[in-house]
Amino acid sequence: MFRLTILFFLVMFVIGTDTFLISPLIPTLQNLFHIPTEYSGWMVGAYALGYAIFALVAGPLSDGWDRKKVMLYGMVCFSVSTMLCGLATGFWSMLLFRFLAGVSAAFTAPQVWASIPVLFQAPKIAKVSGIVMAGVAASQAFGIPIGSLLASTHWSYSFFTIGACALLVAVFIFYALPEMKPNQDTKTKTPIFSRYIPLLNSQTARVAFLAHFLFQCGFFAAFSFIGKWVTDRFHLSIDQAGGVMFFLGIGNIIGSFSGAYVIKTLNRFNTLVVGFLVSIACYIALPYLPSVAVFESVYFFIFVNMGIVFPLILGMLNSLNPAIRGTISSLANSIMYAATTLGSWIAGMIYAAFNGFSAVGMFAAICFAGSLLSFIFSGILASDVKTKKGITDH
Repeated sequence: MFRLTILFFLVMFVIGTDTFLISPLIPTLQNLFHIPTEYSGWMVGAYALGYAIFALVAGPLSDGWDRKKVMLYGMVCFSVSTMLCGLATGFWSMLLFRFLAGVSAAFTAPQVWASIPVLFQAPKIAKVSGIVMAGVAASQAFGIPIGSLLASTHWSYSFFTIGACALLVAVFIFYALPEMKPNQDTKTKTPIFSRYIPLLNSQTARVAFLAHFLFQCGFFAAFSFIGKWVTDRFHLSIDQAGGVMFFLGIGNIIGSFSGAYVIKTLNRFNTLVVGFLVSIACYIALPYLPSVAVFESVYFFIFVNMGIVFPLILGMLNSLNPAIRGTISSLANSIMYAATTLGSWIAGMIYAAFNGFSAVGMFAAICFAGSLLSFIFSGILASDVKTKKGITDH
């Protein structure tokens, strides 16, 4: 079972690396493709849009298929589309290939989370899930800086390397992952979108998912333009910008591994409130910091908070209805990438309009404030939320 844990870690590491790779490359690609700043965020948003659209159907559809085949074919398509990004000749071809990479990831990543309860005994599920979640954090700490170093030689090398690694992971899937064919009950033809009805009918769920959207929108609006901001403000090279990402990724890993202890000490409500308030203050202060070292230190605290808060949010959302956790996970992922699309687009416009990161930081702070209030008023933090709202009665 150890090799399956490593396999799932690598799947999430490769997909996570590709997800955020564009951020430090934005200044280079913007100059190469002659793109105005207000449109440059779409190179992040195209991937996220593909994921957001297809995640809504990928999860429910794959419940009736062999998950090994879905993960294998998805990873092969992901590999090809990522390598095609390295062959992009202009802005529109880059958008197309990034969109296709997002579609492929939308079919691949949910299979990891759906496979863990099937392949591992109940006492090991939490531990394995934590290791797999660390794959995403590790992609920010190590994958993106490595990609940035490769891109410092030529921007396409990072895409070719990640695509080649994804192909190797696909080979690993073929040989290591057992077949996971659906049982007869799963194969019954239930309309895809009817599975979302219990969530749509619950006010708690609706407001909680709105809070999740605002949180992701603010976080990725700021994250998408870190590379451009440190390049413009502190005149860093692309590999130096990758070093900034490495430091921030370390903060995310620290938060991921310390989150359980913090939540146990403070409880869920206090952890959420403190994490959001600290992040809001940091976003407001970021544009006015005097040096890259101070900038990194402050943003480091944001990433530590995100490493703690993000799994907490996913846990709260999945607790809404244990009977449809797969659907909830698909919806949460779709909303996250839809928020990434909108956030990066808005960030590009306001960065260009206000000539800097100050407006982006303020936008992120406003989104976090709205998210915190929405979580509080949704009632999802109440221990008896399911009984009060009756969401599991469907």
